[in-house]
Amino acid sequence: MSVLVVVEHDRGALAPASLEALTFARSLGDAVHAVTLGAAADGLAEELGRYGAAAVTQVHHDLLADYGPEAWGEAVAQLVRQSGAGAVLATGTDRGNEVMAQVAARLDLPMVANCNEVTVGESWQILRVRWGGSLLEQCTLTAPTKMITVTHHAVEASEAPATPTTSSFIPELDASFARTVVAERVERAAGVTLATAPLVVGGGRAVGSAEAFAPLEELAGLLGGVVGCSRAVTNNGWRNHTDQVGQTGTRIAPDLYMACGISGAIQHWVGAMASKKILAINTDPEANMVTKADYAVIGDLHKVVPAITAEIRRRRG
Repeated sequence: MSVLVVVEHDRGALAPASLEALTFARSLGDAVHAVTLGAAADGLAEELGRYGAAAVTQVHHDLLADYGPEAWGEAVAQLVRQSGAGAVLATGTDRGNEVMAQVAARLDLPMVANCNEVTVGESWQILRVRWGGSLLEQCTLTAPTKMITVTHHAVEASEAPATPTTSSFIPELDASFARTVVAERVERAAGVTLATAPLVVGGGRAVGSAEAFAPLEELAGLLGGVVGCSRAVTNNGWRNHTDQVGQTGTRIAPDLYMACGISGAIQHWVGAMASKKILAINTDPEANMVTKADYAVIGDLHKVVPAITAEIRRRRG
């Protein structure tokens, strides 16, 4: 059985989650075929091959020059009809789930989102995340073409080098599909991103203001990391939504997450729980983030964070 993996990218910049999806797909079928949408992604073939793609189908159309869920969904649906693939898989990110929902609706097939484990058989037995990560559900998928998305960070991307063949596919897309396209972008500074940073210093409502994030920025800079925040912070307008960690923000998996003044509501925990280690800094010893953290400092973040920074500088001379 062949498995089509819809590759997530932004104008040719590969989303790391797509490599996790390729890794996951290798356990589902005999052949893994990657699908890239838009000519900007044509250069990704070699890298996709390193992670197990035996073939790469490059989908070309003027409406695929940038991201649009309807155009992407219809293009993939047409390719599935033509290829007869036994399964279609994408990342469990906001974009991956959105595209796969479009594909499933157009093919009149069920789609199972945010899967952690799959046991392949005539029907698939699936363990998936529900309710923002607060529970796991076991389900059975019996559709003729299996359609799933993989929970971000459910597996670590691993290489399985292959030399992929490439082919082109040109879908028939009506101009109406251009009604849903990317209209605005907020560019982050060059360097590591929140989703890929090895260290994240997160700040919650207790930080107090936009200006009060300066010590967190200083600490993150010393340790080669980035600053994240809770939803309360973005709601107060202290930081941009692109910095938000959580169910409705970015899911992170750093080596260390330093949660400063964050209570740890379930929505935030969903975004942070894949962290290798968590250090909570909070005045409340009963806060959810404190009780779940690997390490905790019970104290005022406005005193603790500068003290950590000062000690790092002292040890570095």
